[in-house]
Amino acid sequence: MACVNGVKPLKKKKKEEVLTENKNPEEKSMSTTMVRQEMPEFEMEAYDAKTGHYKTVSSKDYKDKWTVVCFYPADFTFVCPTEIAAMNAHYDEFQKLGVEILAVSVDSKFSHKRFAETEPILKGLKLTMGADTTLEVSRAFGVLVEEEGVALRGRFLFNPDGVCVAQEVQADSVGRNVNEFLRQITAWQHASKTGEVCPAGWRPGKKTLPVNTDVEKMTGRVGDYITLEEILS
Repeated sequence: MACVNGVKPLKKKKKEEVLTENKNPEEKSMSTTMVRQEMPEFEMEAYDAKTGHYKTVSSKDYKDKWTVVCFYPADFTFVCPTEIAAMNAHYDEFQKLGVEILAVSVDSKFSHKRFAETEPILKGLKLTMGADTTLEVSRAFGVLVEEEGVALRGRFLFNPDGVCVAQEVQADSVGRNVNEFLRQITAWQHASKTGEVCPAGWRPGKKTLPVNTDVEKMTGRVGDYITLEEILS
């Protein structure tokens, strides 16, 4: 199990295996999960709000780094700017954790620039906004709604090995919680560094489960190590 042995990427299926499973290879379907998959290779134009300049970003830029790739449906919408603003408000915290952030929608880099400059809630934006105008990046991450040509709200956390350890994908009407996401990042970094695992709701200073040293003693006896009250506190 991954909670004992760490996070390893799943074995990628060979092309012929995929074609065998999908009798109609031309039919596109949304993938079920990116977790334990390696970051798809990509390259696209982007708007760097921190510098005010356009640039090209690629998966190679995020090699050996903790990285968040955060998809949103579209510029000049309603929930999307609130999510981007919330991520930006915690930008310094992400930086202290050594985490890079890439926001992505199918809009052009020019749209991103205009969006960042005119939407009041995005004043002071520091994020890089990827322009997935070909739809290929959204499709590779499994969040593209083909018939609408936009991405779902998909947020993916990759470790320095380039493996996705967490994802959250949801529909348009409800925004995501950046505070909970920061908690997850902190927990993942602790688990990766120590080999311990983090129970539900874990935060720094709370009790972890040392499966790296006491796995046999703990099997079936987790309640001897941590109580429900400690978990929920």
